[in-house]
Amino acid sequence: MREPHPALQRLNALVGEWEIWATVGDTPTAGGRSVVEWMEGGAFLLQRTDAELPEDAPPEWLANSPFPVSAIIGLDDASEEFTMLYADGRGVHRVYRMTFADGVWRIWREAPGFNQRFTGALSADGASITCSWEMSQDGTSWQHDFDLEYRKAK
Repeated sequence: MREPHPALQRLNALVGEWEIWATVGDTPTAGGRSVVEWMEGGAFLLQRTDAELPEDAPPEWLANSPFPVSAIIGLDDASEEFTMLYADGRGVHRVYRMTFADGVWRIWREAPGFNQRFTGALSADGASITCSWEMSQDGTSWQHDFDLEYRKAK
C-alpha cells in the first residue's frame, strides 16, 4: 500500500490506549477503555471501546448502555472529511461525518428525529481529550447529552 494520505496521518494523535470516563451532569456514568489503532496499512482507523456502568448510573444509561462500541474511520480524499461507521452492543449502527484538525475532533450525524454532534479538544501534550456530546430532535434546538474524557493510558 502507498503512504497514507496526509489527512489520515493527522489522526495519529488519536492512536493508542485511552482510559475513558462518561459523565452526565456531575454524575460519573461509565468508566472504561478505548483502543484506537490503524488497520489495512493505515487506510482506516479502528476504535474499540468498552466500559462498565456503576449501579447508581442514570437509569437511561443502565437501560441503554451502548458498550461495547466499535467504529471504523475512513477518509474521503477529495473533501478531506472522514466517515465513521459505528456499531454498539445494543445492535445500533450509525454513520457519522467527522473532522480532526488543529486539535479539535468533531463528529456529527443528521438523522430524522435524532441528530447528534460531538466536539473533543485534544490537550497540548496529547495526553487527554475533553469531549461533549449534544443531541437534537429537529436539528435546530440542541441540548447537552453527556461529557466524555479520554486520558492516554499508553
